[in-house]
Amino acid sequence: MRITISKENYLKAIAEAEAEGEAVIAATLARWLNVSAPAVTMATRRLKRDGLIEIDTTGQINLTPAGRDIANGILNRHHLIERMLVEVFGMEWFKVHDEAERLEHAVSADFERLLVDKLGPGKACPHGNIVDLDTPDLRRQRGWRTLDQVSSNTTVTVRSVFERDRPLLEYLDGLAIQPGKRLEVVAQNYDETVTFRVDGAPVQLGKAVAAKVWVE
Repeated sequence: MRITISKENYLKAIAEAEAEGEAVIAATLARWLNVSAPAVTMATRRLKRDGLIEIDTTGQINLTPAGRDIANGILNRHHLIERMLVEVFGMEWFKVHDEAERLEHAVSADFERLLVDKLGPGKACPHGNIVDLDTPDLRRQRGWRTLDQVSSNTTVTVRSVFERDRPLLEYLDGLAIQPGKRLEVVAQNYDETVTFRVDGAPVQLGKAVAAKVWVE
């Protein structure tokens, strides 16, 4: 079975959408990959034929073990590239997702082994996200919450942020909010904002943005 870049992109998108708590159907993939509905139909037909996905009676798409192995492989390369760009070359953390998207299919097995030797295996990417099955429910089981769900007068540590939105990442970086940062939540406000302190300075975020930030 030949695994093309297109197949890798679909399998990775399924895994990433699952990690965001989305029910993955054809429309999800069309939106996630910015492709047409007929393109998704053709692609999922091939993936199902190859035993990489299953589609239930409601149209929900799930990775098979073989499909998840491939998705995890490309996600691992993606995260290694992101880490290389930050840890070795010093690139700003909010830029590396887009660079890794361009480079992830070009990494050979030999280069991947060198990256693991250099950086170490199994660590989260610069945005705090991990390879392997992860969902909002699993994050909550680890004791994480999104910032919009934190009670007032609570100090938390940022653990991960949604990485597929470059303007969001740049906005958070401008507020000094990134994984590892300590925040003191002051109030959940009536106007759908969250007030907190970061490095002693007061900051407000709308709840739609705060919901993209996972803390512990």
